[in-house]
Amino acid sequence: MTDTRAPLISARDLRVTFPGRRGGASARAVDGVNLDVAEGEIVALVGESGCGKTTLARTLLGLQRPTGGTVSYRGQPLGYGSKALKAYRREAQLILQDPSGSLNPRHTVYDAVAEGLRIHGEVADERDRVADALSRAGMRPPERFFLRYPHELSGGQRQRVVIAGALVLDPTLIVADEPVASLDASVRGEILALMLRLREELGLAALVVTHDLGLAWNIADRVAVMYLGRIIETGPVEKILTAPEHPYTQALLSVLPEGGQPVVLSGEPPDPSRVPGGCRFHVRCQSLASGVAEAAGVADLCRTKDLPVLDGRGTQAACHLAQARQLATSGEGGHVQHQG
Repeated sequence: MTDTRAPLISARDLRVTFPGRRGGASARAVDGVNLDVAEGEIVALVGESGCGKTTLARTLLGLQRPTGGTVSYRGQPLGYGSKALKAYRREAQLILQDPSGSLNPRHTVYDAVAEGLRIHGEVADERDRVADALSRAGMRPPERFFLRYPHELSGGQRQRVVIAGALVLDPTLIVADEPVASLDASVRGEILALMLRLREELGLAALVVTHDLGLAWNIADRVAVMYLGRIIETGPVEKILTAPEHPYTQALLSVLPEGGQPVVLSGEPPDPSRVPGGCRFHVRCQSLASGVAEAAGVADLCRTKDLPVLDGRGTQAACHLAQARQLATSGEGGHVQHQG
């Protein structure tokens, strides 16, 4: 089912390349991405380390300028002048993986949360807003934490302070990069529950960057699976995590406790400066290696024919085998849109 809400933030044919080392080929960190996040929606961006997730997130926030394509916020292309970016960063806030690295050890909790207000010159009711943000983030009573320093807090409390620092500016979008990866299991659930509650109370939209499909299952409305600079499968979380069609998504899911027989992918993710021809996953694809793609008559396509960029809407898989299976079962393409 396609989400009919207007996107709050939208990427179209987004590309980010970095110069190669010693004059070598450029690294295609983001290599053609279409992605929407609607108001009040939580989208999980999942994939292995090095697939381009963090670069995509930074580009959506305006922290990295794209090499090509556009980022739009509320239908308007993102401007990269200092005034435009300052206004945008009031609306879109980043929560990083390591709260210890996000907090200045010499700043009190109060100063850490008030920093955004001071940057934007909004200090008239600073104390009340800091207290409100800390309270929303679950630090109650907030005044008890004002004069504490990061080293006096637990890991979960530090992450709550980071979240309060993002909330104090009343943003509409949160980009959370591995927001619970450094936390104990007992605290992870608390922080995820907090993010869901903030969505309900404030209407916040969120892009949650993670390698953990279990986290995506617990928090997301939609999932976008990224591999080697591109989104290769996307759709509602229930569909993608219970009936994935791309072999890469199937492999990621297989390592979960109830994921069945683990799929061991051969080799490491390819170098983004040497993207393979054909399907970019084919050199590690278990369906190609096992002969399943050959039996379906798509093995040559897998090795030689690139797949177009997914349009970012509905349920899609950038996979020749998935397309062949869909055509075989429906004859009409069905309700699932495949590109390839």
